[in-house]
Amino acid sequence: MSTIDNLPPLRQVINTHELQARKSLGQNFLLDLNLTAKIARQAGDLTECDVLEIGPGPGGLTRGLLAEGARRVLAIEKDRRCMPALAEIAAAYPDRLQVIEGDALEVDPLAHLTPPIRVAANLPYNIGTELLVRWLTPTDWPPFWQSLTLMFQREVAERIVAQPGSKAYGRLALLAQWRADAKIVLNLPPEAFTPPPKISSAVVHLTALPEPRFPADAAILSRTVAAAFNQRRKMLRAALKGTAPDIEDRLIAAGLKPTDRAEQVPLEGFCALAREIAKP
Repeated sequence: MSTIDNLPPLRQVINTHELQARKSLGQNFLLDLNLTAKIARQAGDLTECDVLEIGPGPGGLTRGLLAEGARRVLAIEKDRRCMPALAEIAAAYPDRLQVIEGDALEVDPLAHLTPPIRVAANLPYNIGTELLVRWLTPTDWPPFWQSLTLMFQREVAERIVAQPGSKAYGRLALLAQWRADAKIVLNLPPEAFTPPPKISSAVVHLTALPEPRFPADAAILSRTVAAAFNQRRKMLRAALKGTAPDIEDRLIAAGLKPTDRAEQVPLEGFCALAREIAKP
């Protein structure tokens, strides 16, 4: 039996169900159940929350979330091989785990979960950033989630919490910090995983703000920031020339220097520019 529940240790689960990690699915499994429980605790008190988990694999974090008292967990898994192992967890935690075999990009969590909802996941590397951007840029705010507790490659985590002037500062930092408080809460070495990836990982915790820090249209802000950092070495007037025909005037109206580069502009400046670009 494991240290957190009455189910077998994860290494035994993987061997029983022949669940060797697949690189094509961006899989790296955490086998230390004490560590997965520690990650679950970073999501806060889960006893009154439903939890969305993406890419549970053999269910290490799933078991941590349930053991830490999550009211209910919705686990979305694309790898059919993992279904029997996840079914065993569902049987051990009656009525608290629902597993959907499918693509997380196509499932509506609100069709299955009851607010308040938190998201906790060791995200597959190949869709992690896309999911995060989707969760940060819905048309309506506040979003369906209260908080996100997500594992990424360390360099991606650093991009989420980066400040102006740093090499890591860019689109992810701006979108995350516009509508959420973001911080790195845990660092994990490669040897924590099976198979070990080539680089370290980190867990980021994001708490949704009631309102964005500064007013701006989400779609316009996202497009503007993406264009600015797509050519980050260029001055803003050059990097953004396709955004509006009079972009230099709009930059000045937003209080920005057309000769500045994207990494010099704080969040407030990009939001002011997005509002100027939205004007007819």
